[in-house]
Amino acid sequence: MTTLALDLGNTALKYGVFTAAGLQQSGVLAAPAALAELWQHHRPEHAILASVASEAEAQPWLQALRDHLTKILPLRPGFTPVPVHNAYATPQTLGADRLAGAVGAGHLRPGQPTLVLDAGTALKLDLVADNTYHGGSIAPGLQMRLRALHTFTGRLPLLEMPEPEAPVQLIGDSTASSLLSGVLNGAAAEVNGLVADYRRRYPGLGLVLTGGDAAHLRPRLAADLGFIFVVPELVLIGLDRILRYNVDR
Repeated sequence: MTTLALDLGNTALKYGVFTAAGLQQSGVLAAPAALAELWQHHRPEHAILASVASEAEAQPWLQALRDHLTKILPLRPGFTPVPVHNAYATPQTLGADRLAGAVGAGHLRPGQPTLVLDAGTALKLDLVADNTYHGGSIAPGLQMRLRALHTFTGRLPLLEMPEPEAPVQLIGDSTASSLLSGVLNGAAAEVNGLVADYRRRYPGLGLVLTGGDAAHLRPRLAADLGFIFVVPELVLIGLDRILRYNVDR
């Protein structure tokens, strides 16, 4: 069975084409019309759409899917069955991307406590342990922090993120280097502290990184945090597992 997983975020739509052997192709689509070419090439039998965008923004993508497929599963946390127990106190308010990432982590590390660090528009931590999604935390992402410092001050410049491998000074000796130190080194210290707290509660905890800014944080994470895996397509993997779980029910 060939499936199509779609993750509509705040800035882009990511897709993944899956077979029983796993992920076959992934990428980013710029407009709903691009789904036609994707469908012609792969002919998926089922599709799943997760969205953290507004209903109005998601509707054109759903309509484009319906032009080619009738078997479409919109992921609605709190309503759509998933292969992990959801212990979130307000499951209907849980972001679809957070839930899918947790399912993906549970699939990749079955039976092992796992913390997902999704470094995207927001910086999110999500815990899966004992086949249960427990919740986590949400904080501003790296680029959001840079924009906020520019927007809510009178003179701080708006900086672009440096290349992931570029060194960032601990002690900034200019306004630009001070901003980058505060954002990158500060976010890394924040994550290091939180993960250390999780590890004290869950021995053997593994950390899975995903999201567009994961490469910026990976080299800044403490060496003693335990097992660290970088899985760029984690949300798509989770979406495919949710879709197959529902098809097989």
